[in-house]
Formats: sequence, structure tokens, C-alpha cells
Amino acid sequence: MVKPLSIHGSQHTEAALKPQIFLVPPDRIGVRIPYEEFLIGRLRNLPGGRWECEKEYWSFPRTREALEKLLAALRTDWHQLDHDVAVGLGLIKTTPSQPKQVSPPRALISSELEAVRRELRIRNYSPKTMKAYRSCIRLFADFFAPRHPRELSSDDIRRYILHQIDEKKLSAGTVSQTLNALRFLYAEVYKRPFELGGIKHPKKSRKLPVVLSLNEVKRLFESVGNLKHRVLLMLAYSAGLRVGEIVRLKPEDIDSQRKLIRIQSGKGRKDRYTILSDVVLDGLREYWKSFRPRAWLFEGKPAGKRYSERSAQKVFEQAAKKAGIRKRVSIHSLRHSFATHLLEQGTDIRFIQELLGHRSVKTTEIYTHVSRQKLAALRSPIDTIIQPREK
Repeated sequence: MVKPLSIHGSQHTEAALKPQIFLVPPDRIGVRIPYEEFLIGRLRNLPGGRWECEKEYWSFPRTREALEKLLAALRTDWHQLDHDVAVGLGLIKTTPSQPKQVSPPRALISSELEAVRRELRIRNYSPKTMKAYRSCIRLFADFFAPRHPRELSSDDIRRYILHQIDEKKLSAGTVSQTLNALRFLYAEVYKRPFELGGIKHPKKSRKLPVVLSLNEVKRLFESVGNLKHRVLLMLAYSAGLRVGEIVRLKPEDIDSQRKLIRIQSGKGRKDRYTILSDVVLDGLREYWKSFRPRAWLFEGKPAGKRYSERSAQKVFEQAAKKAGIRKRVSIHSLRHSFATHLLEQGTDIRFIQELLGHRSVKTTEIYTHVSRQKLAALRSPIDTIIQPREK
């Protein structure tokens, strides 16, 4: 005999009007809902579901994945499940010597994560930001499991941030991203005030970028025998592109007549143009004849699939190793080198700002600290008292 269990834990008339989730032996989950077209439509679209005509309820496979989708469709969460349902699905682990405890509900905060995704999508946030925010919120929920994020106080959130700073030793950027994600969850999704008792975004340490010399850049290109890989790296340096911008280029973004490259939806969802080198254009024409890319300028396997960022990073790492470059550099160092070399050539910093797509010229000004142009003109006081050896 099937005994319905209210997901709200009440058998009163008001609760009876709400969805009920229960276990159906041997391997199904049952759900009874009030007759509402929108609810019926949601359940009808869930995989593995079926309408049990005689008993008048819907049933679904007894798996966490099915339950996760069911809870999302019903706009509820794991915390509202009755104890017996949680036990039947293996969500609660018990031992003879321990009281019953709920295991971390990583998969069952999907309703919150889905709500966050929808709100971010409405505000046109980038896919990377959406992924990062959801990851921050998932880790936050795991930390306080089995308590639900809605139950947590400002003191709890403060404790988690301090845990990241003091115990996890996370970077200022990572902690700031967590704060942004939690502020979005509580203020935009839960519509709650977000106060942390004086905790502010941690001050980021100012690290100067590592820059390659012109000779090192040349050696890097000469070390690459693969035409596709060489053109990719030359394009990254010659136009000051981020790795995500490189792999998202399409053939039509190359304007050979105007000698420009169009960057679509760069960082901050901004479009911009940057310069197209004559040397790189020759390389692109040779590359085009050999590879004939279709959807993306640089394609992986199978044909038509976009080249991955990680693949581009590996291309750079292998080239740097082969070229004997011992500096701690990454493919992003080509962008730093592009900006620094332009500055050393006398290019106006505001023009460099536009090419790089920086929102503020203050971001671009960091390259003035790594340019050797002014430093090379300075003379150390020691050179006035000790003569260097003749070379």
C-alpha cells in the first residue's frame, strides 16, 4: 500500500493542496499534485515520468537525478522532503551508534542553482560568470549541509568568508568572487538583505605581469613547427588577445581589407576591434589554404568543433619549453608583452587601452611599470663609484 508523504510535512487541508512526494515500491518515486495546467506541463516534460491512471499520480525513476529534476519542476528543494523519502533515496546515512544525519546535498540544491542561472541569464551575464557563481554557491551549500542556504544568517555567511580567508588561504580574487555570488543569491534570488558585519572585499595584491622580450617572442614562434599552432600564437601576440578571444574567432572576424580583427563579446560582453598584422595575415592565408576552417577560425576535432582554451594553453607551454624560456609565463603573457612592447614603441596608452578592451586606463597603466624604456635610461648610484668591466 502506498502511503503519500507530504513534502511539507503536514496533513492539514492547506498542505493537501500542495504537491506530495512519496516512494512507490520497488523503484519509483510518486508525486500527487493539485490539478494545475502549469504543473502538469512541467511533469509531462520530465524524462522517465508516467501518469498512473488507476491510482491518479505521476511516477518517476527512483534516482537522485530524477528527484533533482522533479524538485526543480515543483519549485521546492531537498530540505522539504519527508524523512522516509530521503532514507529511501539514500540521502540520509545512519549507523547503529550514530543519530541520523543528512549527507551533503550537492545534487539537490538544483532549484537554487537553476534560479541563479535564470536571473544571471536575464541580466545577460557571461557563461563564465554564470559557471563561476554557481560553483561558489554549490561549495557554500556543501559547507553548511544539511542546513539550507535560506536558513543561514549573516553570521554564518561571515564565518564562511573568514574560513576561506584564514583556513583555505584563498586568493583575494576568489574570495571577492564568492562574495559577489552570495550577494547575488541572497539579494537577487532570495530578496534578502545581504549584510556581513563589516566584511568588505579583500584588497587584491598588485602583481606585475611577466613580459617576454622581443627576442624571446621570436624564439617562441621559431620553435613551433606546426603551422596552425604557430599562427595561433602569432595572432595572440600581434593583436593582444585573451585565450578565450582567440578560440572564439570566426573566419568572418578577420577583415583583411581594413587590416582589423573584430572581437565579439570579449570580457564584459564588449565588442571591439584590434589590429591585424601584415605578417600574421600572410600566415592566416597560408593556414586557410591548408585547413579550410568552417565555423571557427581555429577548430579542433571533430571538424567544426571549436578549439579549446586548454589546447591553446598547451600549445604555448610546449613552445615556451622548446624555446628555452624559463620565466613563469602563460599564453596570457603574449597579451602582456604586446601591450608593453607597444608602450615602449611610443604608442599612446589610451590607444593601447582600446586595443586591449580595458574599461579603465588605470588597468592599462600597469604596463608602464614593466616597460624598460624609462628604466633603461636610469643609472644606478653604484655605477658612479665603481666602473663596470670592459666587455
